[in-house]
Amino acid sequence: MHLSAVPVNDFTYGPITPIAAYAVACLGAALGLRCTLRAMTHTTAARARWLVLGAIALGTGIWTMHFIAMTGFSIESMDIDYDVPVTFASLAVAIVVVGIGAFVVGYGGRGPVPLLTGGVLTGLGVAAMHYLGMAGMRFAGHISYDTTILIVSVVIAVVAATVALWLAVTVTNFGAAVGCSLIMGAAVSGMHYTGMAALRISAAGGIAEAGRQPVAVLAPMLVGPVLLLFFVGLMVCMDPVDREQWRRERAERAPAAGFSGTVD
Repeated sequence: MHLSAVPVNDFTYGPITPIAAYAVACLGAALGLRCTLRAMTHTTAARARWLVLGAIALGTGIWTMHFIAMTGFSIESMDIDYDVPVTFASLAVAIVVVGIGAFVVGYGGRGPVPLLTGGVLTGLGVAAMHYLGMAGMRFAGHISYDTTILIVSVVIAVVAATVALWLAVTVTNFGAAVGCSLIMGAAVSGMHYTGMAALRISAAGGIAEAGRQPVAVLAPMLVGPVLLLFFVGLMVCMDPVDREQWRRERAERAPAAGFSGTVD
């Protein structure tokens, strides 16, 4: 069967989709890092609950980033659809594997072995989510990957996950945590677009006529995960320890003339 290469476009709507995807990746990273750090201040059941919440935040943020970015992905003259069970299976993979990595660090401590083990597991989970999500695409063509670039994307995911877990258990300052979230968001987005650079699309015979735009297919699927991120954000904001720490840091930054005394 004759296969012909087909041009693809990751930026159908210009910078809108990568910027939106990056913002969601940063949000998921910020919530995930905060929950993991909060878990380290608890023991037993409370620690487990915070780790689960952190895994949901980070896994959902990564998945949502991927599919927001995919709304800007198009294949020349082809209709793209998505297999719903496979698409949401990639979300489950992201949450479960990220959760395993978080529990390894959460209960294994800050040593190099738990961090490396958790980072590798989490990074492989991120990569598995990406490529399983890609496997859920349905169109009149075939997918293949450049092996070298694919491996690079997996390495980026593992390194980013390891650094994120290390930051999650070491960074306590709110401003530093925000900076770490921005870096993590860039790493996750970088992994996504590196993976997309490895993508090769080919068509067998004639090329199908264009149909629905990916944004029309994916937008309804994104509603639930976005609401889930919002719910996790509310849980973090309602945590009294986080609120007290935020007030303390704001007081420390306030000018001496405007604030006197300290908060213990």
